[in-house]
Amino acid sequence: MKELVPIRKTTRKPSTALFPVPVVLVTSRPEGGEPNIITIAWTGVVNSEPPMVYVSVRSEGRKSHGIIKESGEYVINIPSADQAPAVDYCGLVTGGEVDKFKETGLTPLPALHVGAPLIAECPVNIECRVRQVISLDSHDVFISDVLAVHYNEDVLDEKGRPDFDKIKPYGYCTGEYRKISEKLGHFGYSKKG
Repeated sequence: MKELVPIRKTTRKPSTALFPVPVVLVTSRPEGGEPNIITIAWTGVVNSEPPMVYVSVRSEGRKSHGIIKESGEYVINIPSADQAPAVDYCGLVTGGEVDKFKETGLTPLPALHVGAPLIAECPVNIECRVRQVISLDSHDVFISDVLAVHYNEDVLDEKGRPDFDKIKPYGYCTGEYRKISEKLGHFGYSKKG
């Protein structure tokens, strides 16, 4: 019989300790203006039918916040782990002072449904139109309908499905970027019979 070892816990003050969270580049474009990129880790899925996602953007001091609020649209670009230096850079500088596309060498591509561009080098791009904005204390949450999803053809398997070993998505864990790599199972694998 296995001996039970007591589990010891340490309690900390409330924080954003949920991890990993996705690391994405969000593009936006003001009407008649140049596109911008912001690095976001507060993002996720909020609904399946219809597909809806969100990004949460700090309301003060973020150029992208004003652009998304005004335009009502954006693109979530999922980068590969190989792009971590460009992603980190886009989170450190402001689009009010720097052309992030020029500085990182990333390529804007026209989207099908929104004015914000796709990032060509990102293996996955999700076009979004804002449905609802929830204003919280430090951030606004932009809940959005998914209008289209684009994949670079070289990250799809022989059946046309996303190959995560080729996409190489990664997460943000309390100040660190971490790879998401090893497959543990598939949905429903734990059910016997």
